[in-house]
Amino acid sequence: VKEVANLSLVSSACDVVSAAYASTKESHPYLRSVCDAAEKGVQSVTEATASCVQPVLATLEPHVAAASEYASKGLDKLGEKLPLLQKPVEQILSDTKELVSSRVADVKDAVSS
Repeated sequence: VKEVANLSLVSSACDVVSAAYASTKESHPYLRSVCDAAEKGVQSVTEATASCVQPVLATLEPHVAAASEYASKGLDKLGEKLPLLQKPVEQILSDTKELVSSRVADVKDAVSS
């Protein structure tokens, strides 16, 4: 999970969503109340679940470690095949806009000639 979260694409997407969420909470007082209540509810459920799940996780630790190692290797291979995962959202959007603009310019040139 940490490796996925550290990918530039995932990390920057989370930052964008987090900023939008914070901005929405600040801009809309009624939504802020709903969001605050939801956050408290999720926090309570998470704390209650963590205490119940901890003994099970301790038992499954060797299996979780093996699965984690396998997932890490798969993620490394995926990163090699999809370098896009190493780019932040802003750069991907910028590159896409640039590519589209270039293609539109090419089409305009072709049509005008």
